[in-house]
Amino acid sequence: MSIYVLDRGRDGDPLDVLDRLSPGTWVILRDYDRLDRAAWARTVAARCRRRRLVLLVAGDARLALRVGAAGVHLPQGLARLGGVARLPLLISAAAHDAAAIRRAMRIGADAVLVSPVFATRSHPGAPGLGPHRLARLLARHRGARGVALVALGGISAATVRRLPPGVDGIAAIDGWSA
Repeated sequence: MSIYVLDRGRDGDPLDVLDRLSPGTWVILRDYDRLDRAAWARTVAARCRRRRLVLLVAGDARLALRVGAAGVHLPQGLARLGGVARLPLLISAAAHDAAAIRRAMRIGADAVLVSPVFATRSHPGAPGLGPHRLARLLARHRGARGVALVALGGISAATVRRLPPGVDGIAAIDGWSA
């Protein structure tokens, strides 16, 4: 599983990145604070449909439904919202520790983005889990099938080789821009 976390404020044009992604790649639209978020979501949704990408809107299930997205991404603080599991949407959830992974699994998340694995520009100064700690987290939660455990944070061509076995996918922001 591959996931592109789209932050419009990053370097470069994210729509260009969408054109380079393989069909079936998940795209998480994470632009929370944009005044034009609904219009931007419609633009991204149209591009994703043309490219056969799987769009999830971060933190806003109503907007996801309005633009015809396939799902919603829940930041760690919102993964307590069990009601979203009743919607006809895929669910991904952010998790920075074991308790958050368990909460995401309880609400029926289809994918859990475990982060940050390595140092990352989007969270400067935040300590990364590193490959060994990530491996321990994955091993503790491997029993729950049906949920993909995805590595996020500092993922690049160089760091992806350091990921432990058991990672079901990768997610990146800058890693797709190169």
